[in-house]
Amino acid sequence: MNASDLFIKALENEGVEYIFGIPGEENLDLLEALRKSKKIKLILTRHEQGAGFMAATYGRLTGKVGVCISTLGPGATNFATAAAYAQLGAMPILMITGQKPIKKSKQGRFQIIDIVRMMRPMTKYAKQIVNGNNVPSIVREAFKIATTERPGAVHIEFPEDISAEEDVDDNIYPVQAFQYPQAHKKAIADAVKMIEKAERPLLCIGNAANRDNISTALTDFVNETGIPFFSTQMGKGVVDENHKLCLSTAALSKDDFIHCAIDKADLIINVGHDVIEKPPFFMENEEGATKVLHINFFPSEVDDTYFPQLDVVGDISSSIERITNNISKQEHWDFDYYVRLADEIRNRLSKYFGDTRFPILPQRAVRTIRQTLTSDDDIVTLDNGVYKIWFARNYRCAKPNTLLLDNALATMGAGLPSGMAAKMVNPDSKVVAVCGDGGFMMNDQEMETAVRLGLDLTVIILNDNAYGMIKWKQTGMGFDTFGLDLDNPDFVKFAESFGAKGYRPESCEEFEETLEKCVNSKGVHLIDLAVDYSLNHSILNDLLANKTCMI
Repeated sequence: MNASDLFIKALENEGVEYIFGIPGEENLDLLEALRKSKKIKLILTRHEQGAGFMAATYGRLTGKVGVCISTLGPGATNFATAAAYAQLGAMPILMITGQKPIKKSKQGRFQIIDIVRMMRPMTKYAKQIVNGNNVPSIVREAFKIATTERPGAVHIEFPEDISAEEDVDDNIYPVQAFQYPQAHKKAIADAVKMIEKAERPLLCIGNAANRDNISTALTDFVNETGIPFFSTQMGKGVVDENHKLCLSTAALSKDDFIHCAIDKADLIINVGHDVIEKPPFFMENEEGATKVLHINFFPSEVDDTYFPQLDVVGDISSSIERITNNISKQEHWDFDYYVRLADEIRNRLSKYFGDTRFPILPQRAVRTIRQTLTSDDDIVTLDNGVYKIWFARNYRCAKPNTLLLDNALATMGAGLPSGMAAKMVNPDSKVVAVCGDGGFMMNDQEMETAVRLGLDLTVIILNDNAYGMIKWKQTGMGFDTFGLDLDNPDFVKFAESFGAKGYRPESCEEFEETLEKCVNSKGVHLIDLAVDYSLNHSILNDLLANKTCMI
């Protein structure tokens, strides 16, 4: 057995199903070992960034480590954005990169840069293997670090000569389940007292609540206490957003309708949120300001926007269950405003659901997609653009991780690869990837990968021929629009050139019919959907900033 055979055996021991990526000359021994594996499948992509996004999404949806591979130099540097995406989004991922031989020079410094050093700021762990006998312990260590709280990215560099070392020790380590410590009983008691003392406590659900069995614990907490809730963008669906006590999602940091409730609260019970996500609200450091109770696997990080008065650190599910079991409903709790506001928000957000103008308004597009995906298990993956705000506000999720938003790195280019990975992980669910025209073209080459893999996937391009998010920000800051308009290719012909099917609806009704047909058909479908963002500024900037909260 050589070191590459041992590496693949170690990955099989960890339960790896797929390796996404593009091998190079320096990975050929590892590729040969992978060819012989009966448990791991290579998913060849068209770009390392797409492979990294797919691996990260696999990790996000399964809780297991998504694995991707590249060669040295440019292949490895192409992993950088995906590494940051996984690290900030708390998605477990292992990136394997090749390297020239380290014992004897082969080609001088050709293609050599210090990849391990480059990866360190973007990962939890980055290490070069310098002895084939160390493969099992390094792989086990990397997987343990990637999956334990807070999950994230790890990197192993496997040099060409080390990967070919013969007669290495076959000392694979067993995978041990990891149990998180429970919060101290005094912290639980203090949290119960803090919630009971408040007059209008409000629950906020963040990204870390997406993991383990926290959804059930939080749903029980809401039902038992009657405390209303809202979520961050990455906490959507942890508790069914169709629940009567759901106040929607904090898609913006201030001024949205949900902030009328936040302003009324004297305590935010903040479960699973950390400062990596765009703030759902801003704390104020003054007497009488709303207090925050931080419940997470790890302590809060102090920031000008976030400095909770109490931390409950430990397994989230356990903490919520113990708080639920020890808390008593209080007669002085007053949720009347929240309940009335929940109805008001639903009415406000649905204002343009029936609008028939075309190009389509984003609110109508979101509504059509939600109505077409009838199962609670169907999944929408988003790229990054201004439409993300409309999906966060208007797309109600019944289950966690059924609307895959990136509210951490917020990179463009991830929507299509995420959709592909989501379909691989959930073959029985309908999956729709929604991209802007700008973001789609940052990884559009993966259309070939999707077709080659035989995926049943629908891709919607919300096409405004521009970088619409920045254009909206430009307008909001009082600047003239400049430098952000694009000339796009014919996306229908583009899709057809890859063997996919392309569509360009010309009305809202035709879009509904097209989408219904696509999600219920085999193969890869691309819908080029003209979108009208003309109301973005008047609603998201003017209307919300000047609104009057319900009394």
